[in-house]
Amino acid sequence: MRTLLLLCLLLLNPALAEDRLQVEGYPLQNGLHVLLKPTAERGHVAIRLVVGVGFEHFSCAAKELPHLLEHLLFSGIDASGEAGLEARMQALGGEWNAYTRDSDTTYVLEVPAANQRAALDLLLASLLNTELDARKVAAAKRVVERENGGHYSNLQRLLDQQNVSREAHQQLAVELGLACAERAPLAPLSLTQLEQLRRDWYVPNNMNLIVVGDLDPLLPAYLDRSYGALPAADIPPPRELAEGTEQAAARRSLFNGLLGDNASLHWLLPEPWVGEHDHATWELLRDYLDWQLYQELRLQRSLSYGPWSERSVYGSRSFFSLNAELERADLTVAEQVLRALGQRLHDNGLDAATFQRLQQAAIAKQRWAVQGNSALADYYWNALGDYHNGRFSDPAKALQAVSLEQANSAVRQLFGAPGYLRIEQPLLSMSALYGLAGSAALLILALLAWRRRKG
Repeated sequence: MRTLLLLCLLLLNPALAEDRLQVEGYPLQNGLHVLLKPTAERGHVAIRLVVGVGFEHFSCAAKELPHLLEHLLFSGIDASGEAGLEARMQALGGEWNAYTRDSDTTYVLEVPAANQRAALDLLLASLLNTELDARKVAAAKRVVERENGGHYSNLQRLLDQQNVSREAHQQLAVELGLACAERAPLAPLSLTQLEQLRRDWYVPNNMNLIVVGDLDPLLPAYLDRSYGALPAADIPPPRELAEGTEQAAARRSLFNGLLGDNASLHWLLPEPWVGEHDHATWELLRDYLDWQLYQELRLQRSLSYGPWSERSVYGSRSFFSLNAELERADLTVAEQVLRALGQRLHDNGLDAATFQRLQQAAIAKQRWAVQGNSALADYYWNALGDYHNGRFSDPAKALQAVSLEQANSAVRQLFGAPGYLRIEQPLLSMSALYGLAGSAALLILALLAWRRRKG
């Protein structure tokens, strides 16, 4: 009754509905946490069921377990199988999908408002009533294998072991002991392991349910009766995140093909913790570095059309990278430009006017960056850790709170370390191929001449 009254108040108060950061959230008695957000967008709801289990909860040998189970829970709840299950969602006028990430597995539903409870019924049936068997597991393994790039050949395994076949940031993470050296195996994963995973992790006190849009006034009561009936259970303790104890080469070339004149340059630097507003600081610095790279590499020197900066996380460590797609012949010049840019920022800090302009642009973007029920549901999904006392923290305020001094301190720490340089390029350039062909032709002519003289 309490939650029903609160939802009615929300529906009757347009001001609360328009404030995207204010969301009605409450736990059911079994620990499942519910977030409900009514909006002015009629006829549609976006649903996200977030289960707190992902790749990082398992060792390298079992890392694909949550991904495999995610696929299996769409394999059917009765004799009609996967096709029958999908037909039932189609009959509701909705669609669904799921995503496994490092820290969670999330089921994503987009459905007409009139059928929101029926869609939630179907999702619950998939979680509870899907019977796992060897045939379904084998079929799901084939699907996951295709998603992961196809059959994992001995050649691909050898290339992975030599750290020459991955993207630059992934390869660095492997070298540092922060990521698995080989693709996670599927064949050894058993039906028993999958059933245990569902028992251990697919429990209500390890779930968040987000519903955004044209909410049914009876939705809270429905959730109490249905999702609230799930039994709570103890959750296994999380695995410790990898700290990274290995050493990595300061510079390395990675081969991404056999022949070509293209290349990409990646300068990866450990991202230091800068205290309060750490995330906002690095987001602003990413905007700043994007602009600097654009000016230096594209506008001034025409070396790269779309250089970019990027943040990535592996285990317990974060990295900030400067990246550019280039012509192979321009690698040396581009590296010099990046090094000079880093040194200049380390010595002189950021340009105050440019930082202020980009900071205000980032703050302004918060007013329109999240549009529609689906985008809002995804925003809540990704910001669950920032939800407290009925509100999500305001990213605009966090961006505004970052001072030039804090940004300068962060950039000096960033470029105070040498970092790691990774170059991705084909094994041979066109000029090298022509050189080999010419050398081969000369060798053949020499052999022919020698045979004639002997003859």
